[in-house]
Amino acid sequence: MSIGPLEIGILLVIVLLVFGAKRIPEVGGSLGKGIRDFGRGIKGDDDDDPPQVDAAPAEDAPASRPTASHSSSN
Repeated sequence: MSIGPLEIGILLVIVLLVFGAKRIPEVGGSLGKGIRDFGRGIKGDDDDDPPQVDAAPAEDAPASRPTASHSSSN
């Protein structure tokens, strides 16, 4: 049992309906990156390319605040 052109076409139409035209390149890129990372992990080549760290601070991280001196005047 092989997959013919009709089955591939039906599959592509279903993918288009599920993900939408704008998200297909995004999903494909993520899938390709995942497959590449999996292959590197299997080979043990993950030491050559260190993970990228985002330099921007996280939104959940508290901002550094100057300490305020409290005066007790009643």
